Amino acid sequence: MANTPQARKRIRRNTRRQAINKSRVSRIRTFVKGVEAALATGKKDEAAAALQAAQPEMMRGVTKGVLHKNTVARTISRLSKRVKALA
Repeated sequence: MANTPQARKRIRRNTRRQAINKSRVSRIRTFVKGVEAALATGKKDEAAAALQAAQPEMMRGVTKGVLHKNTVARTISRLSKRVKALA
């Protein structure tokens, strides 16, 4: 258990930040699932629109520090390659 006031405050702060970060990651995953669903239906324009909506959310996750830059870049690259492959 935390003994100092600073450590107690950090525990409170970490709990709040954990909830915020969890919701951010969940929101990003929801956008990615939207792209995946559009890819599964095979509708290229719908998938492209979903990807356009997902990209800013993913990059916002990078700036907020919940995801690593290269992870997001890799995911966007793979999704855009799959969208482009639909013909």
